[in-house]
Amino acid sequence: MKSRKTVVIIAFGIICIAIFINLLKKDLWDVNEELLKEEVLSIGHSVETINLLDVTPFDWDIVYSFGPYTPKDDIYETVGYKWDTISETVNEGMNQIVFLKDGKVVCYLYGYPENNGYGISFESENYKEAGNMLNIKDDLNFQVERSDNVVHLKN
Repeated sequence: MKSRKTVVIIAFGIICIAIFINLLKKDLWDVNEELLKEEVLSIGHSVETINLLDVTPFDWDIVYSFGPYTPKDDIYETVGYKWDTISETVNEGMNQIVFLKDGKVVCYLYGYPENNGYGISFESENYKEAGNMLNIKDDLNFQVERSDNVVHLKN
């Protein structure tokens, strides 16, 4: 009887540990956003232009920039699927950038550049109803602008 109780307690402990580890694990798009932030913030002060590929330390093939107040459903439709951590921008000047690789979100940048320390904004010929889109084959040269300790990448 005691060994059965011990097995149940050990199994319960293992399940609790697995759940705890899973809760602490960050999603790929969050990890890549932190890496992107590090790369953008490390751009030298003398750099005036940079290729977006040089500051994205992950593979991607399409990037979308969604305008303020774009409804989640429009973003989901444009991107091609729903994921759980998306938020709608609630004001002008906020970033809502989604990088995709093979149709899956690999990086998600959301919020005010002033709060994130950096921002990315672009316009493209590939304008969709919900926002702008750049393909990895497009001109990815961005101007590097700095103001109030915020790095802005603009095309």
